[in-house]
Amino acid sequence: MSASLPGNRDLPVSQYDLSTYWGRVRHAADISDPRMLLVSSAGLEHSKRLISLYKQNQIQEMTPELWRAKKVVDSTLHPDNGKPVMMPFRMSGYVLSNLFVTAGMLTPGLQTTGTLLWQIANQSLNVAVNNANANKSTPLSTSQIAKSYLLAVSASCSVALGLNALVPRLKGISPERRLILTRLVPFAAVASASALNVFLMRGEEIRQGIDIYPVLSDEERTQREQSEDAKPLQSLGKSRKAATIAVGETAISRVITATPIMVLPPLILVRLEKTQWLCANPRMVLPVNLGLILTTSLFALPFALAIFPQRQAISVDSLEEEFQGRGGHGGMVEFNRGM
Repeated sequence: MSASLPGNRDLPVSQYDLSTYWGRVRHAADISDPRMLLVSSAGLEHSKRLISLYKQNQIQEMTPELWRAKKVVDSTLHPDNGKPVMMPFRMSGYVLSNLFVTAGMLTPGLQTTGTLLWQIANQSLNVAVNNANANKSTPLSTSQIAKSYLLAVSASCSVALGLNALVPRLKGISPERRLILTRLVPFAAVASASALNVFLMRGEEIRQGIDIYPVLSDEERTQREQSEDAKPLQSLGKSRKAATIAVGETAISRVITATPIMVLPPLILVRLEKTQWLCANPRMVLPVNLGLILTTSLFALPFALAIFPQRQAISVDSLEEEFQGRGGHGGMVEFNRGM
């Protein structure tokens, strides 16, 4: 992101008020905008140059062009290391990369083999997304990634197959309710495995901690902007409690993200399948399913991502004893939660 680019002057964090939920929704909509995938390498370099000019005081004020440059950079580069996140695993690519996997899992009448293959595909994608967007101050080894992947796949497949076997045996419920429960099995598998996946992929952060930084006051930020020799803000150290908060909130946000995407389309599709038009055109079930998932994903993703701030600020008193009294403005510290 912009912090990794040359220059002493800090950019505004966002053009929206991130202390409010609606402000974070609008900011998340920028980061997850699929159109950002169309930005070329030349476009990214142009955006980075504009931001560098601002940080070097050669551009004095934020302009619409500069805000767009920041949007390009924020949706492309990782906030910790400033390197481009691989395209399919960016938040701007989340809707498209998840579209076909989600449609596969929600396909009516999947047999055991299909259920297993689509759950494996989904957890493979989750591992890649979680690893690409995790806090990079505590990286995972290849063996840890492989172990986490296998555990997550085992969990999702076990839940999916177990519930698929359980639902038909339920007594005292109508066929329609049994159909609805069957269609919601993928959600239960995805929700539980997605949360587990986050903890597995980012468990090293909890064990070792993540970097925390003092929160600066407005006056301190102004002084840094005006200083010609300001150095990058130094970490106070690695906090395991901050990591637990970061990973826990990300796991919750993954479940919240999956809920509308995995629940609304199958419930709507159950109703639509009874309409005369879809009964007469069964080949349209797949396109309709894709359309429902795409529409739900586009609208739901920013609202889910905005539940928790990406740059989290908390009181230093809630962290380890070694950090007591070392907080910044108002006794607060901040860290990158990850996405």
